[in-house]
Amino acid sequence: MSISKEALRVLDYFSKRRTVPLDDLTVEEARAQSSETAKLNGEPQPVARWEDRTVPGPAGEILVRIYWPRPLREEERIPVTLFLHGGGWVLGNVSTYDTHCRRLTNAAQCIVVFVEYRLAPEHPFPAAVDDAYAVLRWLKENAPHLGGDRRKIAVAGDSAGGNLGAVLCLKSRDLNGPPICAQALIYPVTDHWDAGFLSYSENAENYGLTRDMMKWFWARYLGTEGDRRHPYAAPLRAGFVANLPPTLVITAGYDPLRDEALAYADRLEEAGNIVQRKHYEGQIHGFFGYSTMTPDADDAMQTVAAFLNRVWKVL
Repeated sequence: MSISKEALRVLDYFSKRRTVPLDDLTVEEARAQSSETAKLNGEPQPVARWEDRTVPGPAGEILVRIYWPRPLREEERIPVTLFLHGGGWVLGNVSTYDTHCRRLTNAAQCIVVFVEYRLAPEHPFPAAVDDAYAVLRWLKENAPHLGGDRRKIAVAGDSAGGNLGAVLCLKSRDLNGPPICAQALIYPVTDHWDAGFLSYSENAENYGLTRDMMKWFWARYLGTEGDRRHPYAAPLRAGFVANLPPTLVITAGYDPLRDEALAYADRLEEAGNIVQRKHYEGQIHGFFGYSTMTPDADDAMQTVAAFLNRVWKVL
């Protein structure tokens, strides 16, 4: 299948705005450009309420933003999704992902907790992992105070956030930590950029995210000390992937990350986990957030919401 007309519109939008490849920018310039690109997410949907809080973390307070889909009765408890944002572990914040979280809380009718984890290169691996795990532990204890059901805590994330979601499930299982009931991984990073996947050659450039950008992200995330083979950096390298929660993996045909995400879905399935896949053959990396440009963004959001609600329904 050829690239979709909507994806071409997005690429044309970037071209007309003379968007500079991230690997040609400083970190500060890349973050500024990322904030501009977030406008493709559209206007924020109204939610019942939202609130910023701080959570104790391994290196200080972690900002979280909590969204509620509707007013809750005093004793009512509803599912919770911990959302981990993309941006190559270098970009992204609560402002650039506010629209995603509002869409998710409304679509899934759950509480969404956004994690503003520490970013690389100032805070290389495993800082983001440690922050996400700290918020998960906090959420396990405090979910009822938010109106959340601690039996129904899921994780979701896109790109680097999908990486962190997958890693969080591995780490929590390994450490006998708070149980996670489901994971929704949206075109996740699961292995290092030089692992040899065909999609890194087929989609090396011209489709938004490029191979050189991923090299740039990985170099900043790992720093000088990070081990690219560590399963908490590259979950596809994990030796044991059984006993993980039901998983949704969303992929895009014109994405350098396509094949590593599919490979992770394969490994999970082979290990006996429940896996659902949704592939958007004509799409590019990042489409989940381009709700002003393509109906596939809303379709993918509804897919995530339906998957989570199927899991929550049987708990």
